Amino acid sequence: MNIRTIALIAVSIVTIIYGVTFTVAKEVMPHYIQPFGFILLRVFIATLIFWIISLFLKPEPIEKQDYKHIALSAFFGIALNMLTFFKGLNYTTPISASVMMVTSPILVLIFSSILLKERLSLLKIAGVIIGLLGAVILILYGSVVGADAKNMMLGNFLVFINAASYGMYLVLVKKVISKYSIVTFVKWLYLFGFIFVLPFGITELSEVQWEIIPVSGYMRIGFVVFFASCITYLFNLFALSKLKPTTVSVFIYMQPVVASIYALLVGSDHLNTVKIGATLLIFLGIYLVSKQPKSSTSK
Repeated sequence: MNIRTIALIAVSIVTIIYGVTFTVAKEVMPHYIQPFGFILLRVFIATLIFWIISLFLKPEPIEKQDYKHIALSAFFGIALNMLTFFKGLNYTTPISASVMMVTSPILVLIFSSILLKERLSLLKIAGVIIGLLGAVILILYGSVVGADAKNMMLGNFLVFINAASYGMYLVLVKKVISKYSIVTFVKWLYLFGFIFVLPFGITELSEVQWEIIPVSGYMRIGFVVFFASCITYLFNLFALSKLKPTTVSVFIYMQPVVASIYALLVGSDHLNTVKIGATLLIFLGIYLVSKQPKSSTSK
């Protein structure tokens, strides 16, 4: 088995973990722990893990002017990103949330055109409009009668904000990530993220009744904290070191497929015509946005 195959397996595992996380996290919230408390627990443990790993690596100082940039990246990539995702997932269903997440590539294109002055072709503009139309339809009309969702419209909107926040993070992080090793960057990213989420999650985390949580609950919490926060990042780093970033990023499009299959298997979500139609619009938009002109070189 060659190294490329191993890297593809690694990023496939990441996709499966993320896809399953939509339902697993939904089974934890709000039964055992509230969304913001769950985020604080997740970020705190991930911060500890990455700082402990850094102790075994060569120290790498951060330039003073970059702390502000890393803090801003942490706001969008950790705080706003995670807080809106878990809160949104608490209100909507796993399938709707997973579909809404793949609007990120479209939003990255929009932010890149604004902040990085990247030119937009008519094809990409059409893709943005079609993809966002699908997202709006899913937000407004994607509810399913009897689904485990308190307020699907609000939940889908919050997950859309999550996708926008993550898209902004991907654009911002390009300016500084190349200056430092991944572990150095991530440990500071998570530390700033922890500071940001602490005020939001400390009350909910302190209210958790740990003694009433069954073993299955702890297993689900552990899965999200350890696998979805740490293992996925490490596997992604390995895959990125062996594959092109565009190859790795394509796997995000498989998350709704994995999430939908798992959610349907365990009976935590259902499909309807509007949800399927909105999903097709989003994927058509993504296809148009990511389509390379024939004359351009693949990257």
